[in-house]
Amino acid sequence: MKILDTNMILRFLLDDNVEMAEQVENIIKSNKVLILPEVVAEVIYVSVKVYKLERKDVSNGLITLLDMDNVETNCGNALYKAIKLYSRVSLDFVDCLLCAYHTVLGYEICTFDKKLNNLIKRESTD
Repeated sequence: MKILDTNMILRFLLDDNVEMAEQVENIIKSNKVLILPEVVAEVIYVSVKVYKLERKDVSNGLITLLDMDNVETNCGNALYKAIKLYSRVSLDFVDCLLCAYHTVLGYEICTFDKKLNNLIKRESTD
């Protein structure tokens, strides 16, 4: 199993360096690849803050990556849920991930953050 870091995922998603993007694609096609939530958080941060990409575009690219045959996560569908939440709400990705951990995995999230608590309540009733 191989773990892709932020730079590898960014090159793949942005396709701003064709040679590097092809190397990442070859790694994915020929190996089982693990995508970690921590890395996704950094990919999202860099994509939105540095590259000025839209949340929805970043989310769509990440979902496409996660849907590839050899790609796995270590938190089941919670990462998918968090990425999809991020594309439609104004909270940061970590809050979306915490909400997904609650709604998908059943974890109890303890927070003083009112916006996060409201999101958890809304998502738990859907």
